[in-house]
Amino acid sequence: MLKVAIIGPGLVGGALLEQLVAHAKSQFFATLPISVVGLINSKKMAVTPTPFPEADLTNWKAAILGATAAPANLASFVEQLAQLPGPVALVDCTASDSVASQYPSWLTKGLSIVTPNKKAFSNDYALYHKIKEISSSPSGPFVYHESTVGAGLPVLSTLNDLVRTGDRIVKIEGIFSGTLSYLFNNFSIPGAASTFSECVAVAKASGYTEPDPRDDLNGMDVARKVTILGRCAGLDIGTDTLPVENIVPEALRTVTTADEFMQRLPEFDEHFKELNEQALAAGSVLRYVGLVDVRGGQSAVKLMRYSLDHPFASLKGSDNIIAFTTERFPNPLIIQGAGAGDDVTAFGIFSDLIRIAERVGLQRVHL
Repeated sequence: MLKVAIIGPGLVGGALLEQLVAHAKSQFFATLPISVVGLINSKKMAVTPTPFPEADLTNWKAAILGATAAPANLASFVEQLAQLPGPVALVDCTASDSVASQYPSWLTKGLSIVTPNKKAFSNDYALYHKIKEISSSPSGPFVYHESTVGAGLPVLSTLNDLVRTGDRIVKIEGIFSGTLSYLFNNFSIPGAASTFSECVAVAKASGYTEPDPRDDLNGMDVARKVTILGRCAGLDIGTDTLPVENIVPEALRTVTTADEFMQRLPEFDEHFKELNEQALAAGSVLRYVGLVDVRGGQSAVKLMRYSLDHPFASLKGSDNIIAFTTERFPNPLIIQGAGAGDDVTAFGIFSDLIRIAERVGLQRVHL
């Protein structure tokens, strides 16, 4: 049985728990048993040597906030998990730098890691290299982070398959932000009547943006995803060396609050209108993309134009789209779909847990 412990069981972690409960009731549990043995949030934690009953998982907040829960202590939590028999996978559902920095020590304790946290794979290259080095053994522990790029879309698994089968990557190009996808899909279309600031306001009200939309418009989330893809493709790149176009107007980058930013954004509608009109006059639309340029060495994150017959131009809603151009796929291999959301992100995590469970099962056969 693969034992699972979840750090930060909030929205994504809660969705994952629902999927794990459903799995425990399905026919697949007999061949791929995956059970939760630990939960920790910022205040409380609970660890059990035997899996939580399904009834407890459906009310997981009570399981970690109840009278029997202990005060949260991540170091103690990890130590208790490391003492459990059998394989254990830690699921980090936080976006914390400090949590990600501890991955090497967890791996050395024999704990596998599954996470949507992009920090360990896009920050300091030395940390990324250390994680890859420790987890390179075919006998584990294992590290999977499919949901760091494209949530539940099979982006990293596809890239890894291309690389491992000897294909040569030419470039990877994509719309990696659901927020920026939604924004430009609605702003940069022929006949659109809304101003840029109105589109941002609607996206914010609909829950597509961060509380401060500048955290989306500055491009750093896309830069992290491009860095992860680039490193998986063999490039030594980082968010500190990657050219990133910040589309937040320079005068608004230092305003104190998100409210002030939103109030002043209409001042720059004419700038964005001009960019849009220039693109439409050329028979194209604006899209905010990330580019991993393996051959040309021009990886970047920027606002670009695409002709109306390009797959990126026909994107709808908040979908992501990623195009792999390789020697075997000169006509790009394209992956498209929902690249954000609690359920699809949890699906990506769950898929990674299944991969670990399968690898553990194969090990047991050989033992």
